[in-house]
Amino acid sequence: MLDIENVSAAYGMVQILRDVSFHVEEKEIISIIGPNGAGKTTLVKTIMGLLHPKNGAIRFKGENIEKLPPYEIVKKGLILIPEGRDIFPRMTVEENLKLGAYTANGKSNVKEAKEKVYQIFPVLKKKEKALAQTLSGGEQQMLVICRSLMSNPQLLILDEPSLGLAPIIVEKVLDTVRKINEEGVTILLVEQNIRDSLDIADRGYVLEQGNIILEGKSKELLCNNHIKQVYMGL
Repeated sequence: MLDIENVSAAYGMVQILRDVSFHVEEKEIISIIGPNGAGKTTLVKTIMGLLHPKNGAIRFKGENIEKLPPYEIVKKGLILIPEGRDIFPRMTVEENLKLGAYTANGKSNVKEAKEKVYQIFPVLKKKEKALAQTLSGGEQQMLVICRSLMSNPQLLILDEPSLGLAPIIVEKVLDTVRKINEEGVTILLVEQNIRDSLDIADRGYVLEQGNIILEGKSKELLCNNHIKQVYMGL
């Protein structure tokens, strides 16, 4: 579904990604793990057209998208939930959700999508008229996930969804990611939370200093000595 081939990216003269290659098959959960400063967020920005690569190819369902603007990429069914829970704080929960459905055709589709996401997180239905800024951190993360689902994505990219959340909320968020995948949505999960992200993923890639240094099935990576020593302190 998604094929990244020899992609390099930079901010001005500062090289961040260096010939990164990986692929995501339909209905998989793929985890991209790595430390702070490895280039993970730069990678997802490049995939989404927020940053154009210096070289390399990005193909979504066989079509090259590396030169497309973000809104065209979104229309094709590739959606990003960015790091930091970017809500519209002075808009209501319902208004935030409607903004996520700007690619939907017709009010009936928007209503259907809204009811579907409320089934995932019923607490949001109870607070649909509340300003988004009044929600807790966990509820805001629920809101951005639901807002992304309003456009009926085919591939969903999540950048550090566990950042700043209590462990019990992280567990709920990742469990929701798994359920979304079971409904047919392909997932690309970018995380520092190594164990939890690999636990729900089919395969994983390790990004360090702008390069993919390891790849494999999640269970294999969890047993890898480099992963144990560098990321788990074992």
